[in-house]
Amino acid sequence: MAGVKEGLVIWGASGQAAVIVDIIRLKSEYEIIGFIDDLDPERHGTEFCGAPVLGGAEQLERLQSQGIRTLIMGFGNSRARLRLAALARSKGYRLATAIHPHTSLGMGASVGPGTVIKAGAAIDPLVRIGENVIVGSCVSIGHHAVLEDGVRINAGARVSGYATIGKAATIGTGALIRDRVHIGEYCFVGMGAAVIRDIPDRVVAYGVPAKVRRAITPEAD
Repeated sequence: MAGVKEGLVIWGASGQAAVIVDIIRLKSEYEIIGFIDDLDPERHGTEFCGAPVLGGAEQLERLQSQGIRTLIMGFGNSRARLRLAALARSKGYRLATAIHPHTSLGMGASVGPGTVIKAGAAIDPLVRIGENVIVGSCVSIGHHAVLEDGVRINAGARVSGYATIGKAATIGTGALIRDRVHIGEYCFVGMGAAVIRDIPDRVVAYGVPAKVRRAITPEAD
């Protein structure tokens, strides 16, 4: 039937989910069916951002039986986004993207499923953004940069051309990443850092210039 929107479930019911709701409603591409929340069972059956909190992950099969096939992750934890997105896909869901209409997306830039790009982001030509990435408000990504799956770039950060951000790495608010720098998998780069040389996998780095401060153990994933 013409005019009927596809149903969408958002996994998560906090600040990140509220941002996604705003983007979805501005673009008017989906009908938000409700939210999945595994963290607080007391919220089940309540309302959030104008839609019900349906329950936890046990709702996935019921929703699918009702014809709901599309889902997006509405929380910030990079590792959990990748893990739960894989679970949802294994149950037959596809991942939606949420790109704010006030985003500049350059020629030849690619955006993977499940990714969220917030207001004011400027994505240069030929950037490659993977799956389940979060690009914060007013972030700039230089040409030919690569953001691998699960990356989170917080508000106001600047990623220069040809830089590569590894899987599930987090870049803090206002950080600056020099051109052609590689930041390793599962890294955390602190707020306001200036990254002028490569950062290895699984470390915390911050400062001007950014220096490695400590390792992130595999158990922390």
